[in-house]
Amino acid sequence: MTNSEVLAVRVDLGARGYDILIGPGLIERAGEEIARRIPGARAMIVTDDHLASVYLDDLVGALAKSGIEATSVQVAPGEQSKSFAALQDVVHGVLSARLERGDVVIALGGGVVGDLAGFVSGIVRRGMKFVQMPTSLLAQVDSSVGGKTGINTPHGKNLVGVFQQPALVLADTGVLNSLPEREFRAGYAEIVKYGLIDRPEFFEWLEANWREVFAGGAARAHAIAESCRAKADFVVRDEFETGDRTLLNLGHTFGHALEAATGYDSKRLVHGEGVAIGMAMAFRFSTRLNLSSADDARRVESHLAEVGLPISPLDIRGQLPDAERLLAYMAQDKKVSRGSLNFVLTHGIGKAFVARDVPSSEVLSFLKESLSS
Repeated sequence: MTNSEVLAVRVDLGARGYDILIGPGLIERAGEEIARRIPGARAMIVTDDHLASVYLDDLVGALAKSGIEATSVQVAPGEQSKSFAALQDVVHGVLSARLERGDVVIALGGGVVGDLAGFVSGIVRRGMKFVQMPTSLLAQVDSSVGGKTGINTPHGKNLVGVFQQPALVLADTGVLNSLPEREFRAGYAEIVKYGLIDRPEFFEWLEANWREVFAGGAARAHAIAESCRAKADFVVRDEFETGDRTLLNLGHTFGHALEAATGYDSKRLVHGEGVAIGMAMAFRFSTRLNLSSADDARRVESHLAEVGLPISPLDIRGQLPDAERLLAYMAQDKKVSRGSLNFVLTHGIGKAFVARDVPSSEVLSFLKESLSS
């Protein structure tokens, strides 16, 4: 791939289908790409205070070149902005700007901004247009694709939200060059996830090429595009997460519980790190239940550890609640159905499946073991 080449992945949802564009320079091209798809719209850019200082002027200028009038609203960086308070602030910003239903909300940021702005676009005027411009690796390969939006509550993560598909996703790979290494690693965990679910050849490719993915260039773009294709396949088959799409939650039931247990403190644990620990735990739990081999669990742990990701709750700084409390957090998870614990487990690398009615006693015993060894 040349420096100027842009890859395209289509999310084929019929009349509501949209393109994911992946490549450098897409902030500069945002105006023409949005104007082509949403002619005559005005825009509200939702971003965080840090990203606004780096990219907001460039985006506003790019939109203006294509005749798109834009205003902006900023939130604090971090998971704390996925809250009712921030939701209210952004809603007021959109309404104060007198934007109409045919206008567009643009999310310029990582998963927090994307989830928040998407939720706003889904509820203001009963639904506005929405464009994702993800600036983190995690958002580019996961949260910006598929239409899941929402905020957190003290009861758990992402428990309040709507499905709101974007009209376009612009994944500018150039912005990833300035990501802190920890953030990039956290996003990489979501790339690994796609290989572990049902693309074993992709996981094998990552084992051999992860250093090139971290370095940038063609390998990075390929990994992002392959991840988006995997996500798009699930979204097309199961848009509202009633069947196959649940597999995308591999590692998330454990990971979300750990995030809640740390109070969503990003100094202790960020989402991708929680997913990495959760995936390693899912493979270990599958081994414990005689569903998959210990060799596969060790192989997954080895790769995650090699790139610098945590693989155990014991890798999280500070004290965690006891196993009973972690189990209570899991009981609030969206993968729970009529009170029964459902997990995405595995028969091996690339062989994930949904395990229903997993006995709480087995989970509790495994959590106790995970917290003590």
